[in-house]
Amino acid sequence: MALIKSISGIRGTIGGKVDDNLTPLDVVKFTSAFGTWLQNNKNKKDLTLVIGRDARISGQMVSSLVTATLQGLGINVIDLGLSTTPTVEVMVPELNADGGIILTASHNPKQWNALKLLNDKGEFINGQAGAEVLAIAESEDFNYAKVDNLGKYETRNDGFDIHIKRFGLANGRCGCYQSQKIQKWG
Repeated sequence: MALIKSISGIRGTIGGKVDDNLTPLDVVKFTSAFGTWLQNNKNKKDLTLVIGRDARISGQMVSSLVTATLQGLGINVIDLGLSTTPTVEVMVPELNADGGIILTASHNPKQWNALKLLNDKGEFINGQAGAEVLAIAESEDFNYAKVDNLGKYETRNDGFDIHIKRFGLANGRCGCYQSQKIQKWG
């Protein structure tokens, strides 16, 4: 049905033809492009990315493809499993990661999924970075790691708890209600 490529990532319907829909090959290609972009723009050898996903039917498949591709590039993966978008955003800087990928198509129907790309601050990458990632994807100029340099994989299940501890009401008009709200949450 559709594959939409934009500066913030890619999204599309699962299945169908490569470059027309979100297929396993498209997931590998765009994950490779983002990982390659990070390798080209970070002045360090060991890179780490945080990933998290929503509960879509295709989520586990897409997550497995993203994880294996990043490891194949020599990038370490911290997998939060089922997570909200804000939780992944919070965990990227919390874990001193070099970026993140959120696997969710937000409000779109179940046949959709997406890769949303984050920088090391847990923010969506900017327009210039997005254009560079798309250009790398188009060129398919990827360099995968040799066996001794494959990325490591770990899971974390404390993302939501850490996110809640970081939650604030911005000390604005509602700041005075913060302790009451937190007590209600338990």
